[in-house]
Amino acid sequence: MTYYTTKSDFSVATSVSIPSQQPERTRINPWLLAATVPLAAFMELLDTTIVNVAVEHIAGDLSASIDEATYVLTSYLVANVIVLPLSGYLTGLLGRKNYYLWSVVVFTVASALCGFAPSLGLLVFFRVIQGLGGGGLQPVSQAILIDSFPAERRSTAQVVFSVVSVVAPALGPTLGGWLTDNYSWRWVFLVNIPIGILAFVLNSRLLEDPPQLARFSLRERKFDFVGLTLLAIGLGCMQVVLDRGQIDDWFGSTFITVFTVLSISALVGFIWWELRFPHPVVDLRLFGNGRFALSVLAMLMMGFVFYAANYLQPLFCQQMLGWTATLAGMALSPGAIVFVAIMPIMPGLIKRVTPRYMVLFGFVVHGLACLVMVHWDLQVPFAWVLESRIFEVVGLAFLIVPINVMAFGFLAKEKVTSGSGILSLARNLGASVGVSVASTLLARRLQVHQNMLVSHFTAGDEAYRNTVGATAAYFQLHGFSKPDSVPAAVAFVGRQLYQQASMLSYIDAFYVLAIGSFLAAPIPLLVRRAKSQSAGPSLKEQLEGASAH
Repeated sequence: MTYYTTKSDFSVATSVSIPSQQPERTRINPWLLAATVPLAAFMELLDTTIVNVAVEHIAGDLSASIDEATYVLTSYLVANVIVLPLSGYLTGLLGRKNYYLWSVVVFTVASALCGFAPSLGLLVFFRVIQGLGGGGLQPVSQAILIDSFPAERRSTAQVVFSVVSVVAPALGPTLGGWLTDNYSWRWVFLVNIPIGILAFVLNSRLLEDPPQLARFSLRERKFDFVGLTLLAIGLGCMQVVLDRGQIDDWFGSTFITVFTVLSISALVGFIWWELRFPHPVVDLRLFGNGRFALSVLAMLMMGFVFYAANYLQPLFCQQMLGWTATLAGMALSPGAIVFVAIMPIMPGLIKRVTPRYMVLFGFVVHGLACLVMVHWDLQVPFAWVLESRIFEVVGLAFLIVPINVMAFGFLAKEKVTSGSGILSLARNLGASVGVSVASTLLARRLQVHQNMLVSHFTAGDEAYRNTVGATAAYFQLHGFSKPDSVPAAVAFVGRQLYQQASMLSYIDAFYVLAIGSFLAAPIPLLVRRAKSQSAGPSLKEQLEGASAH
């Protein structure tokens, strides 16, 4: 029977159908699925970051420039972001089990082809195939986990998937650096093969399509070719703009300008078309649920602030502090361990605390962590970097699971895969925008601070003359001749200027992320305003009543 809800302890209000009998359970133990299904998602998420540290090695081995080799990253992300929102449609067309297994096969085979690619062109081509195969693994894995656990334990399923979605990309750079340094860049792709085979063998035996899954054939539904084309152009061009914008000087580049116009035009056309087509490839009508729409916005902002910080931290450790990739990983990786340690308490906490307040708390903590990073300097100790990272990850722990609970708490079961695809897309797009903004801030603010500091580096500035004179005297004491000591001193002071300007640009970037986190904090409080026109028992009351019977 159908109930209509308003405000509840889950801070919701929209219509939802709850069966009067005990919630359905799969005949397979959900914990067994929780141990096997996320394998493929872990593999796919790992590939979003594991290749980053191998770009220079790929360029050198395949006789390409660094700029050309970055297409190995861009091609994967473009293909990946196109497939994410299509997951619901492809699940209905192929069946969830078939779509999942085919995705695993395509991703694994493409990984092997990437590992043996003889040229950069073929590597980029295989990366596109890998991205197309891997795009569906995140949302389908999440949907399987949600449907595998009974309704009152959905938060447990979200915890399992959240651990995978955070640990995998966090582990990527460290694992990729180790494989590249000790073996070859090709192993960052080949490592997927045994995991892919294991995921296929186990899940081909365990998975089954849920009874509520609405299957259809192309005879029953006209294929939305126009929607798919507009989506591919819109999201593909957007991802290229975000990845290449800073490299190509943004709108100073005709290439970036054209792709921006194409992206905006295609996405506007896509929205117009999908809302009118009877069987769209992406169910945009889900945004009619105010709770889901606000959850997507919160996920977008979480992706922005967290992944931007995740991009800046190792870069700061290596560029400004001179740490090796291994040492930077040792300072940042424990954050993932803390995240995993916090996750087991989340299901119980969600039953006691309204998720929207947890999301508010998570954004505030993340903003405060970024303010702590503002006070980093060129002598920041290892322990402070480690503690700052742990502080930040505590905020993330209060974001990712509660946001998912808010998003899926009132989605019908047959809409879970579509919703998961849209939510994953929001996180990925937020991450792309965040990284792009962070890299642009570093470059532009570096120029501003350099210009400001250089204005004091003149022969008429007493402090500058004294600094150069003292430095030249120091060099003379260590073997430089008097004529050579002055140019060496000027060069040394110039390097110090660049370093200080770089430090100030990182401070500005962390300030922006702190502000972004604080601005995002009120978003979950708006969820309570997403009310339906009819009142009724809350979701929590319905679930408690179902479990009592």
